[in-house]
Amino acid sequence: MSTRFTTKARRGVVAMAVAAGLALGVAGCGGGGDDEKKPETSASASADRGSDPSAQEGQADEPLAELRGSDGLLLQITSAQRDAGGFVTVNATLKNDGAKSSVVPAALSGNETEIVRNGRSFGGATLVDSKGKKRYYVLRDTDGRPLTTTGFSTIKAGESLSVFMQFPAPPTDASEVTFQLPTFASGTIQISG
Repeated sequence: MSTRFTTKARRGVVAMAVAAGLALGVAGCGGGGDDEKKPETSASASADRGSDPSAQEGQADEPLAELRGSDGLLLQITSAQRDAGGFVTVNATLKNDGAKSSVVPAALSGNETEIVRNGRSFGGATLVDSKGKKRYYVLRDTDGRPLTTTGFSTIKAGESLSVFMQFPAPPTDASEVTFQLPTFASGTIQISG
């Protein structure tokens, strides 16, 4: 019985070590190098950073929409650009305006099995064209991974995270759509391009 107990204990230790390694890997990949930033207090402060990725360039000073979520989370949509490839890229900043760290809700990934099994993402986001009576879901790659920002879990108080989502493009005459994300309020945005 002693050997049996020792074997079970070793399995438990190995399982804990693997889980800790995975947790550290996810935490290391999700930050994007923003650990040295100071908290931003104004909505326009995020627009004047010079090191944003090229997909974030050409954004307006004022966000297209500000959507409030749970636990002090705020999603500021900074651009919705129609591309020649037949898709729309929505860029945004996810901020924690709360006083303590906030766990980003898993519901943002949506409830589709194919997206959920690929980890945390913005896979639950949709664009709604009320005029055309159509809903557009986040695009996926050939392996079923959503074309959105992934690998995040917690945002510290005052921190922000630049995010993106890609959707199929609505018809060109549908320039105004409603952006929806689970656990957040909905907002109307203008598609440019």
